[in-house]
Amino acid sequence: MRPRLAQRELALGGVALLGAAVALAVTGTTRHTSSTLPEPEGSYAALAGPSGETIFGRHTACGIVIGEDTVGIAHPTLPCGTWLYVSYQDTHVLAQVIDRGPYEPGRAFDVTDALAGELGLDGVRTVRWSYARAP
Repeated sequence: MRPRLAQRELALGGVALLGAAVALAVTGTTRHTSSTLPEPEGSYAALAGPSGETIFGRHTACGIVIGEDTVGIAHPTLPCGTWLYVSYQDTHVLAQVIDRGPYEPGRAFDVTDALAGELGLDGVRTVRWSYARAP
């Protein structure tokens, strides 16, 4: 009878662990849809430039298909889905890392044309950026 009790306890522990993982996944995906924006963390300067129209329709390393209205950032090491604030002059935009890159030497980031348009960024320029800390 003891082995069956241990199996039952092990199974219940597994169900509890699965439930906790699902709860974390649900809160992780809904966290960014709240009406309050995450706090910026850090302040860094980097060269960034638009990636250009040649990437429209292409699948990114993060599994996104880039369109004309896609707002996103390419970075070589930041994980896919990382939220960043990007600022140029007096404009600040919250965007996600959606690809690896940049594809042009000398840049720290490639930004989609839609993000470049929102920022007023033409050509390669120095931008300010910070991590968006989850609330």
